[in-house]
Amino acid sequence: MNWLNDVKFDADGLVPAIAQDAQTGRILMVAWMNREALQLTADNKRGVYWSRSRQKLWHKGEESGHVQIVKEIRLDCDGDVITLQIEQLGGIACHTGRESCFYRRLDDKHTWQTVDPVLKDPHSIYEHPKHD
Repeated sequence: MNWLNDVKFDADGLVPAIAQDAQTGRILMVAWMNREALQLTADNKRGVYWSRSRQKLWHKGEESGHVQIVKEIRLDCDGDVITLQIEQLGGIACHTGRESCFYRRLDDKHTWQTVDPVLKDPHSIYEHPKHD
């Protein structure tokens, strides 16, 4: 049996994928994978996702150079979430130029506070900064 058959893709053929720093455990980003993206990720040990906004495969780092080296892939108990233990080349996973996409924290006044610095200006990373 093909290992991909154990993954429960949703009605759109996607499964959420959580990219986590293999050294620190910090969650860097959450994206989506289709069957092909997951197969390519497993085969090449590089993060490949499905871009819902562009409706195509997205090889992480193809524009920015911030490639993800995949150390381990795990499937949750329900078979509907993937986690990737990765090494984030360049130390930037977020299109905003930050280490992690999770850079805002809710404070006691229920206001989102930006708590992580921009490591690199997104305009110097991408021709046109985008969100996926």
